[in-house]
Amino acid sequence: MANSFAGIEIGKRSLMAHSTQIQTAGHNISNADTEGYSRQRVIVKSFEPIYRPDLERAMVPGQIGQGCDVESINRIKDELLESRIVEQKNVESYWETRDKYYSMIESVYNEPNDVSVRTNMDKFWQGWQELSTYPESDAARLAVVVRGQTLTNSIQQQYKSLRGIGDQINGDIEAVVKQVNDLSRQIASVNGEIVRSKGLGDNPNDLMDRRDLLVEKLSSLINVTVTQKDPDEFMVHTDGQIIVQGSLARQIETVGQLDNNGYGKLMWSDTKVDAEFHGGTLGALVELRDKDIRTEIQSLNTMALNFADLVNDVHRNAIGKNNTTGLDFFVQHDFVENVNGNYDRNGDGVEDTSYIFRMTGTNVLKMQEQIGLFGTMTINGASGNIDVAYFSTDTVEDVINRINDSNGEVKAYLDRNSCLVLKATSSKGMENPDFVIRHVEDSGMFLTGYSGILQGSGADNAYDFNRANAVDVLAGAQFAVSPVLNPSAYIEVNGLIQNDVSSVAAAFKNSQGFAEPSDGRAAVEMAAIRNTKIMIGSQRTFDDYFADTITNVGLKGEQAQNQLATQNKIMGDLRDLRDSISGVNIDEELADIIKFQHGYNVAAKFISVQDELLDTLINRLGV
Repeated sequence: MANSFAGIEIGKRSLMAHSTQIQTAGHNISNADTEGYSRQRVIVKSFEPIYRPDLERAMVPGQIGQGCDVESINRIKDELLESRIVEQKNVESYWETRDKYYSMIESVYNEPNDVSVRTNMDKFWQGWQELSTYPESDAARLAVVVRGQTLTNSIQQQYKSLRGIGDQINGDIEAVVKQVNDLSRQIASVNGEIVRSKGLGDNPNDLMDRRDLLVEKLSSLINVTVTQKDPDEFMVHTDGQIIVQGSLARQIETVGQLDNNGYGKLMWSDTKVDAEFHGGTLGALVELRDKDIRTEIQSLNTMALNFADLVNDVHRNAIGKNNTTGLDFFVQHDFVENVNGNYDRNGDGVEDTSYIFRMTGTNVLKMQEQIGLFGTMTINGASGNIDVAYFSTDTVEDVINRINDSNGEVKAYLDRNSCLVLKATSSKGMENPDFVIRHVEDSGMFLTGYSGILQGSGADNAYDFNRANAVDVLAGAQFAVSPVLNPSAYIEVNGLIQNDVSSVAAAFKNSQGFAEPSDGRAAVEMAAIRNTKIMIGSQRTFDDYFADTITNVGLKGEQAQNQLATQNKIMGDLRDLRDSISGVNIDEELADIIKFQHGYNVAAKFISVQDELLDTLINRLGV
């Protein structure tokens, strides 16, 4: 049976329970503005009764209670909602990052009309048009040179702006990698503390709130998912890789690579496997640097290189007022000094690769002429080689269009002499160099005897850049060595022409090999380049390039802005729902404190009554 002091024990338990509840409510209030904090509630249960239902049970009407006891202190948390927030957080930060940087990219192209690349190029073409009207004028020649300098300066400035954004993104990537590594280490450390606390029978609410906050911060940087099949092994995954397992955290490092403007790639420090992220701030930054900015710079390089190449092609074959010929209007820098484009790519001291940008056939072709041949050409594509078939009923134009419309990284056109030209484009894969023809092969005769590029058909006579002196298979075709990386960074007017504007070629040689004062045919041909279909990447003309570039940047910027607005609304709703569940309501906590205070006072009164009863029993009976 219960002893005489059982009432005191019941009162004491009640005092402790209400005191714990008051203390927890105060803890909630003090952390009302603490980031990541979830309100806590004390779970109270009735203490075990005196009698058990066995044979020793006393004959009493029922079980005699012994008051209450604190079972646990739990945090109010919707785990499913938390996982939803973690899942959506990386999407929000992904679009937030893209929106921020596309605003910067758009500003590069949103130049005032009088200083934009397109406006300066229009003035450059107008200068040649004026020179074609007044071919004897030195003033018209000077205008062409000055406008050419202004144009090249604007192209260089646009490259510097894009490269500057790329450098800024690269710096952000390095900073975010450090944050990811630090957060993963913190999560692993907190995991260890939680396991130790749970091992002692505690419920480490504040530590679990801290871990959830760290996971949410990590989810804003990379896309993560959380699993915990084993109560003692909390795991964080990202893109199929484990980044945190219990108290162990994997780290990411940056490793330099030569094929991406010197920017580093991300690797797992332990396995040296490439680390790929498709969400969060880090995923957006890597995509912006390695795809968006790289594509914009490649597009600018392609335009600048083809622009200079086409202008130079006409200018070399024309003659200036001072009867100078063979001059390039724009300076081009070859990637290697070797005339055959031989290059030591693997750095072992032996030339093992051929870097060739352009091949020009020896035979004159007609665009509308049926070729009367059939076969399959093989050219390098973004990943591996691709086949381009041609048939006897095809015209030369049909075959050229088929090459240009394919996914190959080699494009074709007829030059001013109606000879077939094959040119390399920029490369989609970082492992492949830009503006390098990697493979050309023909099973038939179109590229061989018909156009005069290859000396023979079949694989044995194929051009492949993976060996030195690969140009040996060319059938006397002219070729040009690939340019130094990023031609838009160094394009400029030839210094010889700047020093003597009479070297600007507006005419073609007469029968005596001199320039006629009134001959402006070369200037006319130069001005016509503006609307010539010269296949700059996927664009057909220079105007197509500018239109497509501006449209592409504008649409991607609009997409980022719209997606961010949508994601902000989704995350706002999720956060509001979480706050309604886990957030601290000051009024509610104050009401609870008053309730718990009344309970504490009643328990104290109960103990006072028990004390009086014991005093009567001990001191007053038997007197």
